[in-house]
Amino acid sequence: MIRAWMRVLAVGLMMSWAAMAAAESFDVLIRNGRIVDGTGNPWFYGDVGIRDGRIAAVGDLAGVEAARVIDAQRHIVAPGFIDVHTHADDGLYDEPHAENFIRNGVTSIVTGNCGGSVRDVARYFARLEKDGVALNVATLYGHNTILRALKGDVRGDLTPEQLERGRQLMAQAMRDGAVGMSTGLIYTPGRWSPTEEIIELQKAAAQFGGVYVSHMRDEGTGTMRAVEEALRIGREAGSSVQISHLKMPRTALGAVGGAEVVIERIREARRQGQEVWADQYPYTASSTGLNTLIPSWAREQGNERMREILTDPEQLPRVLEDMRQSQEVRIGRTSMDFAVIASSSAFPYLAGMNLHRAAQVRKLQKMHGADFDWMSVPVSELPEVTMEDQYRTAIEIVAGGSAGAIYHTMPEEEVEKFMRAEFVAVASDSGVRSFGVGHPHPRGYGTNSRVLGRYVRERGLLTLEDAVRKMTSLPALQFRLLDRGTLRAGHWADIVIFDENEVLDPATFEDPHHYAVGFRWVLVNGQPVIAEGEATGALPGRALRGPGTDVAQSQRSTRIDTEAEPSGGAAD
Repeated sequence: MIRAWMRVLAVGLMMSWAAMAAAESFDVLIRNGRIVDGTGNPWFYGDVGIRDGRIAAVGDLAGVEAARVIDAQRHIVAPGFIDVHTHADDGLYDEPHAENFIRNGVTSIVTGNCGGSVRDVARYFARLEKDGVALNVATLYGHNTILRALKGDVRGDLTPEQLERGRQLMAQAMRDGAVGMSTGLIYTPGRWSPTEEIIELQKAAAQFGGVYVSHMRDEGTGTMRAVEEALRIGREAGSSVQISHLKMPRTALGAVGGAEVVIERIREARRQGQEVWADQYPYTASSTGLNTLIPSWAREQGNERMREILTDPEQLPRVLEDMRQSQEVRIGRTSMDFAVIASSSAFPYLAGMNLHRAAQVRKLQKMHGADFDWMSVPVSELPEVTMEDQYRTAIEIVAGGSAGAIYHTMPEEEVEKFMRAEFVAVASDSGVRSFGVGHPHPRGYGTNSRVLGRYVRERGLLTLEDAVRKMTSLPALQFRLLDRGTLRAGHWADIVIFDENEVLDPATFEDPHHYAVGFRWVLVNGQPVIAEGEATGALPGRALRGPGTDVAQSQRSTRIDTEAEPSGGAAD
């Protein structure tokens, strides 16, 4: 009886508060929209009143005044999208407006994924707050970032002293505002870390409420072993688990059994009481460094030593044979055309070509000279190349410097299976894009608009309400961004207004530099960063500090010197 009365009283107080809010004027009033509130509930007609950067009221606000009124008639009004897997990191220093994100409806991001992050979280947030940024930014602290600070980019277990130092670095990052630790277990040096070492470092994050986020050790035939490792780390460290960019390549279907096997294992873990989540990007191709094609043993002593090995005539035959075993013997490939060069510091003109075509171009140049006009040669007259020619081209590109690639490996039906899973959020796995530069994966421009246009409107795979949930309240829950992700009085006014019939992703693999369309307004903390479809130049974003900062305020701690900041981690 008492509990029932308390519920009635609470509801009455909320209604009274909303009524008082509606009786006053707002800074911004969004009228006549179809509200999709982020919870997954069906849409409804209503208005949204904003005051001091927060949502003050949601409902029928007819007759209320506002400094700015936005007519959202025939448009969807939804919470701003939260992208929990990005590699924006220090790219925000040069591109604080982050237009590829905000033009896609994204108002908050989590960076520092795949084991790579800025090294000094406090300095990072201080700089973003000083210089300004268009969207809200949370960050993870990278496992590989810790390892490189302790022992460099080389193979080898941490000594007891280094492990203790690593715990201190992780704890300090949490006090400074990180939301957890990320691993990238196909990248160096983390790929050589034993599970027990990762657990000990994650414990330092877990004591402050930090999540464990993992680009798993294997996303192919060993996927299930990698899932089990991620689950074990979360259990023994005492933290929730986020599995990054779930995927299922064709070459793994026989060994794993398909996406449904992975989904069921995660559901089983959740039924047993373990908090496990995941995210994915809605594409059939991944993107990461081209150096992942190089044998592991050639990378275990760092990039400089790797380049020495790749250019050593005595060691090159072993590299080539290991690549043959990996690609032809184990997988049965007859061409490397699944790998498309996204960027190359040594051969920038190869960006956009697959390795088969790049090998043909390099063969022409070696036959006729570097200045040969290979673009004038018809495709039908390009020289034949062998698999070894393609391996050598990849080696040549990697040895020449930084290089990224896009890998077309995933069946569409497997992507869709993961998308339907209730615990999988939508995330781009992208950095900040400089418009027109390089040949990046289109996900940096089109992830959210692709879900709304292709998988909601065209294919009917998801309802509009569930798709919005996967971009808003679900990622907010996964990372405990508790005052964002739904259109609710008291929450921060991160809001997107779009036309569900027009939203789409014009960015393609062949022509990636196109912003999403259909987004009319995007507000971050109540301020428009997109108004009538155009960027405003405003920088109202905030640093989203994790739960460890609350603990830090009540503790006296010694500052850990984390030296200079490196760039963020690689994407996949």
